[in-house]
Amino acid sequence: MTLFKRLVASAALMAAAAVAQAETFVFTAIPDQDESRLMERFGKVANYLSDELGVEVKYIPVKSYAAAITAFRNNQVQLAWFGGLSGVQARRLVDGSEALAQGYEDQFFKSYIIANTDTGIEQTDDLASLQKQFEGKTFTFGSKGSTSGRLMPEFYLRETFNEAPDELFSRVGFSGDHSRTVTQVESGAYQIGAVNFSVWDTMVASGRVDTDKVRVVWTTPTYPDYQWTIRGDVNDHFGKGFKAKVTEALLNMKDEDLLGSFPRKSFVPASNADYQPIEDTAKAIGLID
Repeated sequence: MTLFKRLVASAALMAAAAVAQAETFVFTAIPDQDESRLMERFGKVANYLSDELGVEVKYIPVKSYAAAITAFRNNQVQLAWFGGLSGVQARRLVDGSEALAQGYEDQFFKSYIIANTDTGIEQTDDLASLQKQFEGKTFTFGSKGSTSGRLMPEFYLRETFNEAPDELFSRVGFSGDHSRTVTQVESGAYQIGAVNFSVWDTMVASGRVDTDKVRVVWTTPTYPDYQWTIRGDVNDHFGKGFKAKVTEALLNMKDEDLLGSFPRKSFVPASNADYQPIEDTAKAIGLID
């Protein structure tokens, strides 16, 4: 190779590196709680990732689970904190995308069925025993695309009672997120609801739930849920080994304040295969083909 060609090649590599360095790494998260809490949590994450990765990192909020998936598909974001179902849906749309990490607790996630205390429904381990008390009541899920607020509770309701929720209950709604599910059941706007156990436990611990008005009446078996999912083409945009750097940064997140805002005790490795049970369940009840 002549000196001129070497200089041209070197200049091209430097230009490519400069472009990659100038790009902003963008991520989002499903809106499973109110926006102010999400902005606080993920603003901290953006600062942490920027320091660890050596590039500008930006968090952008979205208004719905579907919007998070669309942003990921369109490469408006390269990384997302998805629920189990939304992660499955996003990875089916973007070739090569991978689940990188999940919270330690996400290996053993669960949902609560909660009820307004005026219903008289008491806590039980036997969901089938609640059929008579459920019939004719009003019920709310969280978001239509939520794993813990819709997919898994609906699966167990269908499996136990052999009918769709709108056949069992007099009215079925979708609150949009877990926090609203709790407040709607507490207020009596809906008599029964399905909620992410972690959001419920956090709200109770912080005094944001009146447990004289709403209680947990049943808990699902455990299943895999939230995870960080990354697009498969990030190395093309941010340089060789970038995906591995993101993975390392997520798994090495040790700051207790940062972890506590999720809340998670730590992040552990995850893979697409971990979420096959979620995909199978979604297919079983017709949420995906």
